[in-house]
Amino acid sequence: MGGTYTKLDPMEVEVPKINQLFSYDGYLKTYEREIRRRHACFLDYMEMINKTEGGVDKFTKAYDYYGIHILNDNSVTCREWAPGAKQVYLTGQFNNWDRRKHPLKKLEFGKWELILPPNPDGSSQIKHLQEVKIVIETGSGELVDRLSPWANYVVQPPKTEGVTYRQYIWQPPANEKYQMKYKHIKRPASLRIYESHVGIATAEPKVGSYKEFIENVIPRIKKLGYNTIQLMAVMEHAYYASFGYQVTSFYAASSRFGTPDELKMLIDAAHKNDLYVLLDVVHSHASKNVLDGLNQFDGTNSCFFHDGPRGEHPLWDSRLFNYSEHEVLRFLLSNLRWYMEEYRFDGFRFDGVTSMIYHSRGVGHGFSGHYDEYFGLSVDTEALVYLKLANHIIHELYPNATTIAEDVSGMPTLCRPSDEGGIGFDFRLGMAIPDKWIKLLKEVPDDSWDIGNIVHTLTNRRWMENTVAYAESHDQALVGDKTIAFWLMDKEMYTHMSTISEPSLIIDRGIALHKMIRLITHALGGEAYLNFIGNEFGHPEWLDFPRIGNGESYHYARRQWNLVDDELLKYKYLANFDAAMNHLEEKYGWLRSNPAYVSWKHEDDKVIAFERANLLFAFNFHPTKSFTDYKLGVDLAGEFKVVLNSDAPEFGGHNRIDPNVTHLTHPEHWAHRLNWLQVYLPSRSVVVYALK
Repeated sequence: MGGTYTKLDPMEVEVPKINQLFSYDGYLKTYEREIRRRHACFLDYMEMINKTEGGVDKFTKAYDYYGIHILNDNSVTCREWAPGAKQVYLTGQFNNWDRRKHPLKKLEFGKWELILPPNPDGSSQIKHLQEVKIVIETGSGELVDRLSPWANYVVQPPKTEGVTYRQYIWQPPANEKYQMKYKHIKRPASLRIYESHVGIATAEPKVGSYKEFIENVIPRIKKLGYNTIQLMAVMEHAYYASFGYQVTSFYAASSRFGTPDELKMLIDAAHKNDLYVLLDVVHSHASKNVLDGLNQFDGTNSCFFHDGPRGEHPLWDSRLFNYSEHEVLRFLLSNLRWYMEEYRFDGFRFDGVTSMIYHSRGVGHGFSGHYDEYFGLSVDTEALVYLKLANHIIHELYPNATTIAEDVSGMPTLCRPSDEGGIGFDFRLGMAIPDKWIKLLKEVPDDSWDIGNIVHTLTNRRWMENTVAYAESHDQALVGDKTIAFWLMDKEMYTHMSTISEPSLIIDRGIALHKMIRLITHALGGEAYLNFIGNEFGHPEWLDFPRIGNGESYHYARRQWNLVDDELLKYKYLANFDAAMNHLEEKYGWLRSNPAYVSWKHEDDKVIAFERANLLFAFNFHPTKSFTDYKLGVDLAGEFKVVLNSDAPEFGGHNRIDPNVTHLTHPEHWAHRLNWLQVYLPSRSVVVYALK
C-alpha cells in the first residue's frame, strides 16, 4: 500500500499482543514477518479511515449519504459512485420516466449528486413506494438502466412483465414505519445455532414469509433449546434457487419474504424470546446480473469488481470484489453496519471465506496443513485485510457481536483478535465434520467405522480458535445429496416411521445413529453447535428450490412440520432428543468449557468415552454388542447418575437403561484418569452421566 506502516520493515510494525499468539502456537513464530506485514496493511487502512474519512463511525454509515433519501424537509438527495459513467440520471414515476430530465452533477472521485427541492406545496417530489431507476450514460454514449447499489427495497415484477427486479423507494411516513422495540442482546455463553431459511420454513409448497416465520418457527426454535438463529438468503437475490448466495442488491432485505418492516418484526420477535440473530452475509462475490445487480453498474467491467480473470469466479459464475478500492471498502463495511443498525442483527456468518483469501479461490486447492500455504504468495492479502478490518470494526462498535467464518482451509490466526495479528473472527465452521459423517454413511457399514478416525475428525481443530461444530448444514441437504436421516433410512421413512407400523431394523438403526451422531458432534466437535432447520427431527429427502429442471416445483423447498407434529410418527423422538441435548448443554455448558478429554476409544467395542464440563459421555456405536459393567475412567470422584440416555422411550429407544441406577467411582487410575466406574452400555446408544 505504501502507507505509514507498510513503508516500515515488517519487524518494526507493532502488534500489541503478538507474543500471546505465539504462546498458543509456537510454530507461527517462523511466520512473524508475514503476520506483521499483514497487520501493517490493516493499520494503513485504519489510518486512512481515521485521517481522511472522519473515523470509523462516519466511514461505515455511507448508506446515510449514498442512495436516494427523502429528507425531513421533503427534499430528495440522490448520490451514486459511478467512476466509469459519462453521465448519470435519475428517472422514475416521479418524472414520468423521462430518462434525461434529472441529471446528476459530477463530483470528484467518481461521485455523482442530485438534490431535488420539495414541491411548491411542500411535499416531496418522490414518494414512498414509487419506482425509480438509475440511468447510466456509458463512455460510448449508450443509456443503460440500473438499480442503485444502495437500494433498500427491490421487488420482483409480475411474471407477465419479465424477471428483472425493480427498485422502489422505501421510506414510510413516521406514523406508518415499524419501530423496533428490542435492542441487540448479549451474546449467549454457548452458541446453539438454528440455521434457517425463511422461504422454506413453511409446510406448504410456496415461499414462506417473515410473518409466518414469527408465528410458526420462532416458538419451535425456543422450545428446542436453541439460543441463536442464523438467517440465510436475506440479502436480495434475483434467483431464488441460488439459496441466497448470488446477491443482487446488498442493502435490500429479500422482498419475496415480505417488507423491510416485517423483517424488523421478525428480529424483534427473536430478541423478545432471547434469541440472538446472525445474518448469513455474502461479501465473497456478487451475482453477474447487470440490470438488477452490481455488475457493470457504471457501464464498465470494473467499478466494484476486479476487471479480467481476477474479477470472475471460475466455478460460481459470479463477480469478485476489488477489496483494495476505497469505495468498495466503504460499500461493504457500511453494508455490515446497515444490518446491525437498521435491522439489529447481532452478528454475521461470512460466506465463502476460503474463496476470498486465496488467489486460487479454493478451486482445486488441496490444503495439506503446511503453514507455508497460509503465509505465502497464494494468499490474497487484500481480501484477508478486508476481513480483518470488518471484524475489528464490528467488534469495536458492537462488543457483543459474533462473527463466524466459513473456511475449509484451516487458516491459522483466522479466529484470533487483530491485536494479536489475527483476522478477528470469533468462530470458524468445522466443515470437515459433516463431510466425515456423509462419507461414512455413504461408504462404510457402521460395524466397520474407524472409531479413532471419528474422534480425530471431531477433535482436530486449532487450539484457542473456536469452532462451530455441525453434523450437517444446508450444504448436505441440497439436491444431489441427502440429509443424514435420509442416508440412514431412505425409502423406509415412507413406510415405517409410524409408531403403529411393523418394526423396522432400518428405522431402529437410523433413529439410534441419528441421535448419537448429533450428540457426539455437539459435545466433542467444537465450541458452538449448528443445526439446519428441520434436520433436528430427521427431515426426509433433500432440499431443492423451484427451477426449470424440476418444473418450478416447491415440493422439496419446504419443511414438513406436520411430520414432527404428528404424535403417531417417530420424527417426534428425534426432535425430543435434540431438545434434551440442547437443554442439557444449557445446564452444564460444555460448549463454553475447555475441549473434552477423550479417555477411551476402543475399535473392537466401538466405544468412545470422554469428559467435558464435568459430564461423562459414553457412546457405544457397536451394532449388536451391549456391555455390562463396562469400565470407564473419570477424574471426578463420587456417585454418578444418568442425565441423558438416547435409549429412553421418549427418544424412540428400547428402554434398556434404568435411570434410577447410580454408579459409584473407585479411587484407582484407569484410562489415564484418577478414578473408574462401571456402567451398562447398550448397543447403538449414548449415555451421559453427572455427579449426583
